Amino acid sequence: MLSKEDNEILTHSAAGTPMGELLRRFWLPVLLCEELDAPGGTQKRVTVLGEDLLAFRDTNGRVGLVEPVCPHRGANLYYGRNEEGGLRCVFHGWKFDVDGNCVDLPTAPCHSNYKDRIKIKTYPTREAGGFIWAYMGPADKMPELPQMEFTLLPASHVFVSKKWQDCNWVQCVEGAIDTAHFSFLHMVIPKEGQDVASLLQHAAIGSQSVKNDRIRWVQEDPRPKFEINEFPAGLTIGGARIAGEQDLYWRIAQFLAPNHALVPSAFPGENYHGQTWVPVTDTSCWIYNYTWNPDRPLTEEEREACRKGLTVHAEIDENYYPLRGPHNDYLIDREAQRQGSFTGIQGVSEQDAAIQNSMGGIVDRTREHLGATDIGLVKFRQYMLKRAKALASEGQEPAEPGCAAHYAVRSGGWVADAGKKLEQVMVERFGHPYGYVGADLRQAAEKVQS
Repeated sequence: MLSKEDNEILTHSAAGTPMGELLRRFWLPVLLCEELDAPGGTQKRVTVLGEDLLAFRDTNGRVGLVEPVCPHRGANLYYGRNEEGGLRCVFHGWKFDVDGNCVDLPTAPCHSNYKDRIKIKTYPTREAGGFIWAYMGPADKMPELPQMEFTLLPASHVFVSKKWQDCNWVQCVEGAIDTAHFSFLHMVIPKEGQDVASLLQHAAIGSQSVKNDRIRWVQEDPRPKFEINEFPAGLTIGGARIAGEQDLYWRIAQFLAPNHALVPSAFPGENYHGQTWVPVTDTSCWIYNYTWNPDRPLTEEEREACRKGLTVHAEIDENYYPLRGPHNDYLIDREAQRQGSFTGIQGVSEQDAAIQNSMGGIVDRTREHLGATDIGLVKFRQYMLKRAKALASEGQEPAEPGCAAHYAVRSGGWVADAGKKLEQVMVERFGHPYGYVGADLRQAAEKVQS
């Protein structure tokens, strides 16, 4: 369990809070690129870390993320005109570019330089991997974008989505790195003669392009033994289950600071998946989801499966809200729950959301009773609290933002001899103890580390 004080530090993300200031040291996704698809198109309201902002793509294609308040009389620029390289307030015509500069002040005398002293608050943005990223921290601390593999690939190899969730972002992260729950939450209960693996494949829970008994191993061993290694960008979390007399089935997740996690399911040749959780308020967040294949473009069938809720993705409406959510009890089917589905809820993403949301807006961690399979989330909490407290009390900047190349890692499954440690398994599976992608990126990461 956590103390009340530590739970508040862990979960509060507004400006001035320890965790809020830590999160602001990193680049965060704030929109899908498709949400601002047209130069000079309609601006969009955005709330990130409790701040109400306005995003727009100017007529030159540049993305701005600005405070929406016109400094003249306080009118909201959401109602402004997106025209010729900037946003113009419709109240008195003051105009601002993506860097927050006032580029036209028609109410001032022609010879006046008053506009040069007017500026609105703005945050730097970048586009990568189908996301618009923003940096909301001190300008002199701005790092490189994290080199997550999906951001380095052609768009044809990647599918991205996002969805809304009605709870604190931390309990979502904890659900993702708690890989023990797969033995229950996402499991199906077969009837006599039915095959569990085929049922899960039909339910789009996992790919079976690599033939093995991974589903049976997960079902038969609900007590995985965990080993956790820290590396320059986060934590590698390996959970090992019995897979025969001499072998263990490893499901290896990656937590990448401060708010990314890579799914532990993929075997070589399969698609990889990951998620990033961005706080809106302390009791709501956007979840950014990504599926990628480093070796080939995704097929249209795979993209359509993602749209229908494959793995980390959810079925959503035009506003990115899940079709199955707390507003309709996730369309839980009690008969299906009795007959085959452990939850009676359709979709892995929706099953996760139902449980995470059921804990309340912010779960009271002072009442928990943790066990051996919870070691991953314990390490995650210690990791994040240590860095938030060090920044708040000592001004110690986190090292991870400066290690952009270390974010190019993979997660996934593997079967190895029971005598091997996680680091050895990582070398077998990925060719590197951290799971780095490719020799060039590994060399770049090692150079950053040195």
